[in-house]
Amino acid sequence: MNSKINWKRIGQLVAVLLVAGSIKQYYSTASVNQLRWILAPTSAAVQFVTGSKFEFESYTGYVNSDHSFVIAASCAGVNFLITAFLMLALSRVWQTRADTGPGKPVWLFIPLAAGCAYLATVVANTVRIATAVRLHGQSIDAGGLNPNQLHRLEGIVIYFGFLLLLFVLSERVANRKDVNRPSLLRQSLFPLFIYYATALGVPLLNSVRHSGIIAADFWEHSAFVLVAPLTLVLPPAIFRWYRKIRTGSGSARPKTSLANKAGLNRQLI
Repeated sequence: MNSKINWKRIGQLVAVLLVAGSIKQYYSTASVNQLRWILAPTSAAVQFVTGSKFEFESYTGYVNSDHSFVIAASCAGVNFLITAFLMLALSRVWQTRADTGPGKPVWLFIPLAAGCAYLATVVANTVRIATAVRLHGQSIDAGGLNPNQLHRLEGIVIYFGFLLLLFVLSERVANRKDVNRPSLLRQSLFPLFIYYATALGVPLLNSVRHSGIIAADFWEHSAFVLVAPLTLVLPPAIFRWYRKIRTGSGSARPKTSLANKAGLNRQLI
């Protein structure tokens, strides 16, 4: 029975990785015309949020009215889509370690994870591009960062922020009856691992495979990817830890006081 369960999980894992790999392979050769299934709703949402008008130009992308900003193939957010899909699907595979039993859906979580990842990508991409449109052409003191570095930092923070939010929401829905939910720091470890694996591991493998060496700009990219997500994870975790210490130390005094008072009453009696 256990062997059957393990083979079922292995099959699910292989299916998830094949879907993610197929999307990645498709994206690596797709033109902007072939990515309209995700660029069209994203550009429509960006138009609604920013008020800017975007028109589609074949093999170029969605261009605004004064041709100063282009939503191109690199703005499609497919890498985030793959990351979100892997996070949701692998989390489901891990949670269903027990046998699902006869008659219960075994593979339905894959299209569900893909659909949720797609919606999350459109929303996250809209926020990222709308922010870039607002910042475009403005002079901003970014602490020594050039425009490309600022754009990269903005993308990492927004993408990982939405990835973390998506995971927390999915965990609350899946475990809504569980009152002993883990802390935000523990919940963030899994999406952080998936994000590091896709944002660092995949570019590293591609760089070594194509040129045999690690590209020079990979180290700058890796520094941003490693540090930026921690700015979203560590502050609330530290605040929660500090508040727990303060609450614990504050609640210890009344207990001591009550204990002393009880002892005093016993002495009086």
